Amino acid sequence: MELLELMRHRRSIRNFTDEAVTDEQLNKVLEAGLLSASGKARRPWEFIVVRDKETLKKLVECRNGGSASLVEANVAIAVVADTEKTDVWTEDASIAMANMMLEAENLGLGCCWVQGRLREAVDGRSTSDFTRDILGYPESYELEAILALGVAESHPGAHSKDELELDKIHNEKF
Repeated sequence: MELLELMRHRRSIRNFTDEAVTDEQLNKVLEAGLLSASGKARRPWEFIVVRDKETLKKLVECRNGGSASLVEANVAIAVVADTEKTDVWTEDASIAMANMMLEAENLGLGCCWVQGRLREAVDGRSTSDFTRDILGYPESYELEAILALGVAESHPGAHSKDELELDKIHNEKF
C-alpha cells in the first residue's frame, strides 16, 4: 500500500477482538519505533511491552478518561524517554509512536494512542508517575504515551481526500 493511502486508512481503534497479536507482528511494530528519526540520533526512547491482562487493567486508571482501550488491547507499548538525553525527547518519542501506529495499520492491526505526558491519573498523580509505579521505569524517564494494540473489532472507513483541510497550507507567509 502506498504511504498516503496507508495514512488515510489509519484510524484510532478502541475496541479489539480476543485474537492475539503475534510475536512477529509485535516485533515489526517495535522495529518501526526503533527505526524512528530522533534529534542528533540520541534515541531517548525505551519501549515497555505489556501483555499481562491484570497490568493492562491497572493501566486504565493512568488517565482521567481516554484510556479504556487499554483493557481491551491484546498488548500495550508504553513509550518512555530519558529526559536527560535530550531536550526534544517529547518530539522523538512522538515520532516513534507515529511510526509504530503506521506499521500497525500496515499489518492490519488496530491501535490507539493513549496520551500520557501532561495528563493526570484517576488518583490525582501525573500519568507518568502512576505508570512508573506499575512499570518500574527510572525517575529520569517520562511517559510520552501508551500504544494500545490489537486486532480491530471493526475498522472505520478511510479518510477521503475531500476531508483534507487544504486551507491550512500557506505559501511563503501565513
